[in-house]
Amino acid sequence: MSMMKGFSNAFRIPELRKKILITLGLVFVCRLVSQIPTPGVDWQSLQRIIEEFKSQSAGGGMLDWFEVFTGGALGQCAIGFLSIWPYISAQIVIQLLGSVIPALEKLKKEGESGRQQLAQITRYLTIVLCVVQSWGIATVLSHPAMLGQAFAGTEIVANPGLGFHLMTVIGMTSASLFVMWLADQITTFGIGNGASLIIMINITSRLPQAIINAWERYFGLGGVKASAPIAELPILILFFLFVVMGTVMLVQGVRKVTIHTTRRSVAGGNTYGMQQTFMPLRVNYTGVMPIIFAQPLIQIPAALLMKMTDATSTGISGAIHRFAQDLSNPTVLHLVVYAALIMFFAFFWVATQFNAVDISENLKKDGSYIPGIRPGRATAEYLDDMMTKITLIGGTGLLVVALIPMVLMGWMSVPWAIASFFGGTSLLIIVGVALDTLRIMESHLLVRKYEGFLAHGSLRGRSGM
Repeated sequence: MSMMKGFSNAFRIPELRKKILITLGLVFVCRLVSQIPTPGVDWQSLQRIIEEFKSQSAGGGMLDWFEVFTGGALGQCAIGFLSIWPYISAQIVIQLLGSVIPALEKLKKEGESGRQQLAQITRYLTIVLCVVQSWGIATVLSHPAMLGQAFAGTEIVANPGLGFHLMTVIGMTSASLFVMWLADQITTFGIGNGASLIIMINITSRLPQAIINAWERYFGLGGVKASAPIAELPILILFFLFVVMGTVMLVQGVRKVTIHTTRRSVAGGNTYGMQQTFMPLRVNYTGVMPIIFAQPLIQIPAALLMKMTDATSTGISGAIHRFAQDLSNPTVLHLVVYAALIMFFAFFWVATQFNAVDISENLKKDGSYIPGIRPGRATAEYLDDMMTKITLIGGTGLLVVALIPMVLMGWMSVPWAIASFFGGTSLLIIVGVALDTLRIMESHLLVRKYEGFLAHGSLRGRSGM
């Protein structure tokens, strides 16, 4: 009741109502862009190739991953197929390079002017990524044999050539940059982070199809008989609720480090100090990055190995092909490699993004310290050790959430369209973005003396605040 009352109160505040309506309108435009087909592409032929390609590899492969995160733009090769992902990729690259390139690290510390320059560099890199990716897509569409000899005789593009390549590059690049601009407008004039909201909407747009697939699986639909016992459905729903609760705990979990501020004199004879605050270290500091890195590093090499080898061969070629098939499908080998990559990237991301030395220096400059720990190097070592332990816990939780869809597909034969909502990147993004957006809305409500979304306490987003 408190949640519903909170939503009702949100529309009573003119400023908040305007922000919500702007967000909904801009998100609707983003969804329209993802439904406009690329000119010159026979999307029906493309659909047949996609279905045949999926049948060669169990659900959850790269095509299914693209289908979920582009909001269905893959099926008709929409001009909005790239969506916001080149921009997200550019941000990740700049973040990682900022840890190893002194010039970029310097820009991070220059305040607002430095952030603006980094944002401009990110946009230029986004354009480069859009051009490269859209050119690659045009090449694959023009030569379906690149996906396998079984598709050599299929014609997807009526008039392949330089003209089609240029048209595809211009169309997809323009659409992606337009979506990037819409994301900035949502962030500025709407509610929440625009890029995150667009990704979440793309994912949740596949929810109706997942519900239809579930109905067909347990009750039958359109002459298709049910393929699973109905007794499995309530167990699956209960399991889903537990997974969501666990994901919320993982996203919101923080380790509070006590910080004391020493007494310091200020102008006018007034003093301040001896304050006790907390530094929140997020349990899931890495977010969804380890999963985003791990998935392509498994699927892309496996796809290349299967393409370069022969399934009918009994020699080394056949063994490599079977190894690649096991690696791409939800087998024990896939789960082990996937788990190892997630844990590796969890620690890698923390090692490159969490700078304990800078934090300890800033605490020392502010006259703050951690009780029982000497300022300077000892504080940095303490924070580094603390973050390592937290990352181990958070990475393990992230690993469990990431493996649940694979387990459901491998052991219970649950379709990818359904299993993807039980964990992995999809659920983490949905839960994280929803919590952040609700927290922003709740802050508007509390400022104007309205009740929040919870009867007791307040929502906390991924920032740990």
